[in-house]
Amino acid sequence: MAQARQVMIVGNGPVDDGVASLIDAADLVIRFNGSRNFGVAGRRTDIVAVCNTGRPGAAMLADPEWRDSEAVRRTAEIWSVRDPEKFGDLKPALAISHPELDDFCDDYTDGFASFAAAKGKRHRIIHRDVHEALDETLLALDAEPYVVPSSGLVVIEALLSDPAHAEDTIILAGFGHTGWDGHPFEAERRLVDRYIASGRLMRLQPLFASSLCQGT
Repeated sequence: MAQARQVMIVGNGPVDDGVASLIDAADLVIRFNGSRNFGVAGRRTDIVAVCNTGRPGAAMLADPEWRDSEAVRRTAEIWSVRDPEKFGDLKPALAISHPELDDFCDDYTDGFASFAAAKGKRHRIIHRDVHEALDETLLALDAEPYVVPSSGLVVIEALLSDPAHAEDTIILAGFGHTGWDGHPFEAERRLVDRYIASGRLMRLQPLFASSLCQGT
């Protein structure tokens, strides 16, 4: 049986003062894209999950500051959140429903894989099954019309559905559930709250952080 670990999933939103050391003390820390709150939200980085399609993917790969950022230099793995086969299948429908997103499914997975290999990092693609399971769950939660789930929710679901993390304590920080209107953030918040109520997730909040500090 795998030893239980403490896993921090750190979104790019605000975090409470004083949590950086708690995040850095985790066994595994996952950040996203540009890791905008890096430093304030700790410095340990084991995985950087990237939006590997569309303008965000193209911008990161082309940006020397991203490629040489401390978070990217520290990380051992880069996860491509969007399965290229899934997004290839989405493209025709999006061309009709959202013609303004004509480059949304442009795929840069190979670029991230090559970059990871050149830097001695592992590369993983989160399988489309995770995305599709989320679509079914969000539909059951009466999600408003949306384009795709957020990268944060895809990573959360990938961990919760992975038996290797069944015994881990998974903690969220920097998740405000706001941003691009193509993500169903209100339904995502409801789903995360459901996971928290069932004991599958925790949020890193001041009270919880205080408990961690005291070892209780």
